[in-house]
Amino acid sequence: MACVADLVDAALRCEKPNGRFAYIAPYYTQAKDVAWMYVKQFASAVPGAESNESELRADFPHNGARVRLYGADNADRMRGLYFDGVVLDEPADMRPSVWGQIVRPTLSDRQGWAVFIGTPKGKNEFWVRYDYATQSPDWFDFMLRADDSGLLLESELADARQTMTVEQYEQEYLCSFDAAILGAYFGKEIAEAERAGRIKEVPYDPALPVHTAWDLGIGDSTAIWFFQVAHDSIRVIDHYENHNQALPHYAAVLATKPYRYAVDWVPHDARVKELGTGRTRIETLQNLGRKPDVVPAHKVMDGINAARLTLRRVWFDRDKCRDGIEALRQYRADFDEKTRAFRDTPRHDWASHTADAFRYLAMAWQEIAGEPLPPAPMRVLNVGFAGGARFDDIVSPLGEIRPKEDRV
Repeated sequence: MACVADLVDAALRCEKPNGRFAYIAPYYTQAKDVAWMYVKQFASAVPGAESNESELRADFPHNGARVRLYGADNADRMRGLYFDGVVLDEPADMRPSVWGQIVRPTLSDRQGWAVFIGTPKGKNEFWVRYDYATQSPDWFDFMLRADDSGLLLESELADARQTMTVEQYEQEYLCSFDAAILGAYFGKEIAEAERAGRIKEVPYDPALPVHTAWDLGIGDSTAIWFFQVAHDSIRVIDHYENHNQALPHYAAVLATKPYRYAVDWVPHDARVKELGTGRTRIETLQNLGRKPDVVPAHKVMDGINAARLTLRRVWFDRDKCRDGIEALRQYRADFDEKTRAFRDTPRHDWASHTADAFRYLAMAWQEIAGEPLPPAPMRVLNVGFAGGARFDDIVSPLGEIRPKEDRV
């Protein structure tokens, strides 16, 4: 509410012609639910202001300024625009590239400003921005902890501590970036890779072929991992993701890289013929000079377990795979508040496509190396709370389901 008030205030005071200000949420519908009521409320107090319900914008005719709502789920809509000021709400739930590749360039022409607000969800891109702000004299940072602000009654905080896990309370009320991401599939494995020094500069080795693992989106994101198999390790040297692009775009991107390619591993549905062309995506890739092959068919949870085991052997290039690593860290199952159990399917959000592509990598490298992974026990996510068990008896501090033998 305060940030929307700031946007409207800045629009009213803007001395540049046709000022443009934006509120950006992870989803367009979320922006409407959270902020539109406030935009209309504040704009209604301004003589001559006009609120456009269909486009979620408020116009101020006296100086031509405008405040408009956007969703990061369709961030490309903002390409080519300019902004004098933006608010990014819950950036931890946005693709990391939204800021660097889309929003930041829109501020340059007018030397605009940006505000990031939200709740921590692990050490992701939101933490990177916050950490940078704490060290930069040109940025302002402010952490509003519930135990310091005095905005909530102590009785309310006491009740929250009793009814939430320690990790939930620290994240939601104490703004802890160190609290685990609840339901994360690969949080422990990524943390272990960081501790072991396996996220570092990993140079391309010309002596080894480069394989790729693709998640092919239809009217959606396509994600690609670039990896080399060397003895008992997998070197993940690059990552690329884009959306609303046809296959020739991705083939062109791969052609610009200096790699000696081998096989492009794609999911089994790449064999399905597209209605528009009558060809399969495998045939399209072949016509583009690629060498596609299909990963072995598998259930999603089998692929997730294979990915967990694969992550023990992976070395990531820290810079080229930055967005991909963050997607793996954020990939998680949702907790169903009604059933008090994790859903048995992964949450579909910006992290899904990269995580799915890594699942295909986990299945593909075994074919390349001829070395099957040992079987892994399934981690059942639809765990109930029978027998008086508490939430944190079943969920580990890392936000993962505890194996049965490890539960309290």
